[in-house]
Amino acid sequence: MSCFTTHEAKENDEEDSRVFKRHKTTFVEPKEDKDKEKEKKKEKKVYRDEVNELQEEGKHAIDDPSLSPDLAGTFILDEGEERSMIEPASRDDLKFKELQKVLIEWINDTLVENRIIVKDIEEDLFDGQILGKLIEKLADIKLEVAEVTQSEQGQKQKLKTVLDTTNRLLNLPRWNHQQKWSMEMGWRQDKWSADSIHSKNIVAIIHLLVALAQHFRAPIRFPEHVSVNVVVVQRRDGQLATRKVVEELTTTNDMMQGKFERDAFDTLFDHAPDKLNVVKRSLITFVNKHLNKINLEVTDLDTQFADGVYLVLLMGLLEGYFVPLYSFHLTPDSFDQKVHNVQFSLELMQDGGLPKPKARPEDIVNLDLKATLRVLYNLFTKYKHLN
Repeated sequence: MSCFTTHEAKENDEEDSRVFKRHKTTFVEPKEDKDKEKEKKKEKKVYRDEVNELQEEGKHAIDDPSLSPDLAGTFILDEGEERSMIEPASRDDLKFKELQKVLIEWINDTLVENRIIVKDIEEDLFDGQILGKLIEKLADIKLEVAEVTQSEQGQKQKLKTVLDTTNRLLNLPRWNHQQKWSMEMGWRQDKWSADSIHSKNIVAIIHLLVALAQHFRAPIRFPEHVSVNVVVVQRRDGQLATRKVVEELTTTNDMMQGKFERDAFDTLFDHAPDKLNVVKRSLITFVNKHLNKINLEVTDLDTQFADGVYLVLLMGLLEGYFVPLYSFHLTPDSFDQKVHNVQFSLELMQDGGLPKPKARPEDIVNLDLKATLRVLYNLFTKYKHLN
């Protein structure tokens, strides 16, 4: 009896073991299920790739200068409204990429103290946040704008404030059909707007950045003769029409920097730097002979004329009149005020019969020694015999 029981128990144990193994294997994912899961993931990836490809094709279709009427019909534009897009070939142009690189490096160098890093011109500058910081740094001013704006309306309002200040700093008139060009450098205010920049129009953004870099004498060299092809789509009489425009972003560095014919100071700086100190001492002696009359003294030509105050006072002394204090900033505390002072002094010089100086006010404010020496030498030439 006991033997039978033992044998039966053994058979039961073996059966239980087989059942356990069968149940255990049901919890292991079958190979065919794994394959199905991999296939699903693969299908999802293919779908994502197809979507991305379709989006990219749509983008290139928009950029295509041979935009067909069917594709053009997908644009939703109001009557008279237009939209511009850079051609893919231009976007891939090496000079265009180099220009972007130069501008990005300049912005990052300028804003290094703000711990701001720009990586993409379109994505990082469209909302006005970094553009505002750039203007504040370059012009040494404080903009009255919200620090952070999330809504589209708020961003556009901030952009408008930034651009209004920028256009004023660039001496641009308010845009109209009769006067589009800056008298100074040929910048066109209609090359950028709050709407175009907020819509990430890279051509408009670069036009603005190049103008700022030129105006504030950025220590950079642009790639020369950079042009891009832009497709403009406009709704006229209920129909969408396209045209291609060539946008010139840079010319030559000499032209963009507003250089004139070389003069004695170019030669002095290039070929006779040893004689520079002799010239500076002579000019210091000349200006101090007059400034000492009102208990002022210059010891450093490189910096002491940069705010324009000494230039204004010097002109009053040389011409024998009192300059009203309300007509200039006696203690300027911003780039804009310093430029005003220097510009005012240059106007006084022209009123006194001196030729229009080659230097720009911004050059002197930015401590351009050659520009400062040119202005002072003009004064020395006319007034050197004045006691």
